[in-house]
Amino acid sequence: MTRAEPSDITPLPSPEDARRLQAGTHDDPFAVLGRHGDCVAAFHPGIASLEICIGQAVHPLARHPEAPDLFVGVVPENGPYRFRATDGAGQSWEFDDPYRFGPVLGEIDEFLLGEGTHRRLWHVLGAHVRTREGAEGTHFAVWAPNARRVSVVGPFNGWDGRRHPMRRRGATGVWEIFLPGIAEGEVYKYEILGAEGQVLPLKADPVGFGSEHPPATASVVREIAGYGWHDGDWMAGRAGRNARSAPISIYEVHLGSWRRRIEEGNRPLSYREAAEELVDYAHDMGFTHLEFLPLSEHPFDGSWGYQPVGLFAPTIRHGPPHEFRDLIDAAHRKGLGVILDWVPAHFPTDAHGLGRFDGTALYEHADPREGFHHDWQTLIYNFGRVEVANFLFSNALYWLEEFHVDGLRVDAVASMLYRDYSRKDGEWIPNIHDGRENLEAIAMLQRMNSLAYGEVPGILTVAEESTSFPGVSQPVDAGGLGFGYKWNMGWMNDTLDYFGRAPVHRKYHHHQLTFGLLYAFSENFVLPISHDEVVHGKGSMLSKMPGTDWEKFANLRAYYGFMWGHPGKKLLFMGQEFAQRAEWNHAGQLDWGVLGAEWHAGVQRLVRDLNALYRATPALHLKDCEAEGFRWIEANAAEISVYAWLRLGAPGDPPVAVICNLTPVERTGVRLGLPQAGRWREVLNTDASAYGGGNRGNLGGVLALDRPHHGLPASAELTLPPLSVLYLMPDGV
Repeated sequence: MTRAEPSDITPLPSPEDARRLQAGTHDDPFAVLGRHGDCVAAFHPGIASLEICIGQAVHPLARHPEAPDLFVGVVPENGPYRFRATDGAGQSWEFDDPYRFGPVLGEIDEFLLGEGTHRRLWHVLGAHVRTREGAEGTHFAVWAPNARRVSVVGPFNGWDGRRHPMRRRGATGVWEIFLPGIAEGEVYKYEILGAEGQVLPLKADPVGFGSEHPPATASVVREIAGYGWHDGDWMAGRAGRNARSAPISIYEVHLGSWRRRIEEGNRPLSYREAAEELVDYAHDMGFTHLEFLPLSEHPFDGSWGYQPVGLFAPTIRHGPPHEFRDLIDAAHRKGLGVILDWVPAHFPTDAHGLGRFDGTALYEHADPREGFHHDWQTLIYNFGRVEVANFLFSNALYWLEEFHVDGLRVDAVASMLYRDYSRKDGEWIPNIHDGRENLEAIAMLQRMNSLAYGEVPGILTVAEESTSFPGVSQPVDAGGLGFGYKWNMGWMNDTLDYFGRAPVHRKYHHHQLTFGLLYAFSENFVLPISHDEVVHGKGSMLSKMPGTDWEKFANLRAYYGFMWGHPGKKLLFMGQEFAQRAEWNHAGQLDWGVLGAEWHAGVQRLVRDLNALYRATPALHLKDCEAEGFRWIEANAAEISVYAWLRLGAPGDPPVAVICNLTPVERTGVRLGLPQAGRWREVLNTDASAYGGGNRGNLGGVLALDRPHHGLPASAELTLPPLSVLYLMPDGV
């Protein structure tokens, strides 16, 4: 190896360039650093000396007279080179120069990024482990169009933003750099110099694939490629499992509080533990889908994930990204779909997040009348900015494609649709037509749904939308928002209000259970008894029910019987399936101990049996979203609080008669019409002793005679147990 003597450096970086690099204010570091002709420049604070190694030659670099941490030298040899640094103790090490590598992003990427049409944003932005010109490292790219300078910082450079300033990519506003030697698991953030020259709080990566454990807030380099899926059969057939005609019964879960390891510091389950325990439980209970409260990275546990900062990062609270894939893969192999709650409606103001990301209102609106939610103290995305809309719809595709998620439930859609949502006069700005609809949010949701259904076969999307906005679950080309399903919030409010009343008063509120059928088929509805109904002082499902303990359990069993017999897909939040007594607490686990009591175990058995019957019986699910699948038998018996209806499937499918007695009085000799004569068996009775009931009813079935009633050709006399729901089907089918 030959060592050259130090020489006069020609040409030196200009004094101005040198001073700006030393101060960390240079906005075009690649124009100065790296190799330019025969001159090499490198900025490395805190070292005693720096040499260039190229082939067998070693060239010492000299300090620039205007910048003590800027080293420069002449290197006449061509080819790749490496640096050798020595510290004050005489220790030396070699490393690659990030500024010898060319751009990674191509012209097509630049064009699509600038246009806001890059459907797979995560392929180009974020941190990607890769090999460049024989060097292993990580490519970083971030959108910050109004920044003067953006740097990658982390433990690898002492969090010094002067060390690794990035390359600006033209008019796109994207900055990028390839850092050799940075591997999976490395912690990083972005240091951004704002448009006014101010250093902003360090920012996590908006497209980062991993994060530190809270309360730490840095991003973590995660390799998300190369997972070995084992769910091919599920993926090939899932379209039928998500269809309007399919039985869909959803178990909504907050993963942090389903179960905890009390003996290990009360920690939540890992993704891999949930892949066994939760998946097995939901499968045993007969649910068809798991729905997770948001699992995108979020700083505050008390937000339950609904204030996400890392939209592309599965929360590290339960493990790294591949272990989240293990959970989804296990669910699919058990025949369970996975739905994720997705939150494009708002984001928190945490300093490391998206708020004023490059020193300006970038992701959000500058005007708080458009860009701030008073209800949640959060920021609102600027849906009309093409890059922001691109960020959101690309994120939706990311979860569906990279993690094989089967569906997205979109949170707080109503807050997106209306500019005056939860605002007083003067606190909002009308749209261009002087109306209240948020046209930009509507367009983003339509685009998201069109892409999701168009690009990822077999998935579903669900809107949590609490108003009468038309066409939420209608196709975009028919003028709708394009969701597959909509939560039926009106049904939920009416039915919970009814069942919360003392039975003696129910006859005055009879319509609350019939009104929902006036609009039950205007959308593709999910009947949601979600986490929102068991928090913030609302109590548990059991505590909502009136009466003695026996009556509370009977009422709850009747409510579930009513719900599973009603048109619409089903959703229960965890703990509701066994009548947890306490209100949900996100910081602890469910009260599994109550299953030692027979009444609680009975409710659990009922939900399991309801799911099994619902899934096995076409009449109960095939036409959940079609008026042809429903016919009233008795809708007007308000004095005795009795309801009865038929559920109907395809021609040839046996019908199901659902009969409800919602008073604590046993009714005998109640004649109800039926579509055919012959024996009808009780396929389910919520008063059965197995469920904790009194085992009253019709001794397993009734005989229908050719005696027309309720406009049907046959009828039967029934005994209706108190606070109960019966399901009857023709015998022999």
